[in-house]
Amino acid sequence: MMPARVAEPPASPHIPVLLRPILDAVTPVRGVWVDGTFGAGGYTRGLLDAGADKVIAIDRDPSVFEMAKVWAGDYGDRLALVEGTFSDLDEIAGAPVDGVVLDLGVSSMQLDQPERGFSFLRDGPLDMRMSGKGQSAADLVNTASEEDLADILYHYGEERQARRIARAICRARAEEPIRTTAELVEIVEKQLPRPKPGQSHPATRSFQAIRIAVNDEFGQLAAGLEAAERALKPGGVLAVVTFHSLEDRVVKRYLQLAASEGGGGSRYAPERASETPRFRLTPKKPFAPDPDELAANPRARSARLRIATRTDAPPEKLDRTRLGLPAPVLKG
Repeated sequence: MMPARVAEPPASPHIPVLLRPILDAVTPVRGVWVDGTFGAGGYTRGLLDAGADKVIAIDRDPSVFEMAKVWAGDYGDRLALVEGTFSDLDEIAGAPVDGVVLDLGVSSMQLDQPERGFSFLRDGPLDMRMSGKGQSAADLVNTASEEDLADILYHYGEERQARRIARAICRARAEEPIRTTAELVEIVEKQLPRPKPGQSHPATRSFQAIRIAVNDEFGQLAAGLEAAERALKPGGVLAVVTFHSLEDRVVKRYLQLAASEGGGGSRYAPERASETPRFRLTPKKPFAPDPDELAANPRARSARLRIATRTDAPPEKLDRTRLGLPAPVLKG
């Protein structure tokens, strides 16, 4: 069988990460798929060009659909574009589907737009809202308590100097509001040592943490995994691409619990009742980018892909305290 053709949007700033392993895992690609994080459309186009009958493409950022107009019409009624969140993907799909793909976090396209306020490398308004609605990063930074800011920086960004940075933010905003990404970067940089060659930018963890909080990314992730479980047919495939260890931990834990048959007791924890697995891990270990993909797209270096296949067991709602979610999610 000839390998599926992987199409990417021409002149797109976003390269779909780990698309080839997804397509290889489900070859031949058939049926109806949900792309819960449409973005620049790389996964959607890859699935349609590989043979999917239809893709329901969801995104909470309305601007992505405007940009897709130049090519979306080529697919006719095989492509449905829907503004919404992937936490509602089962309701949006309206019927059982053959596959779900989720590409988590912020897209390269959003990072490259200074006016969106996601990037610490480009000065712009301190926004970070994927949907353009609700509380902005500026709102959060200027109104949250010092304790809440420290919790967000520590639990969502794994920033060890969270309390020091939160204290500096509160001092700065007492004099005047923090309105731009450059202003926030300057505050964070002054609290941290100069990075050594090869180390990440000092503001990386803080910007990640604030973006996650503004967009409720972990709440959305937990709800999205549950929605995918409800939406998938028996034999349907769930593919999730993560870009940092916090996301990957939650996805890994969710799939481990959903694929469990129970048991596993010890003297420290009671044995769980026998369960029928709702997913099979296919494979058990995640995929990582190969050297060719890293050469073409250095931003893919931290990406991990986990794939699981739905069984015929009825869906269940997991106790989210078992998912390893960061503390602010559970507190909220």
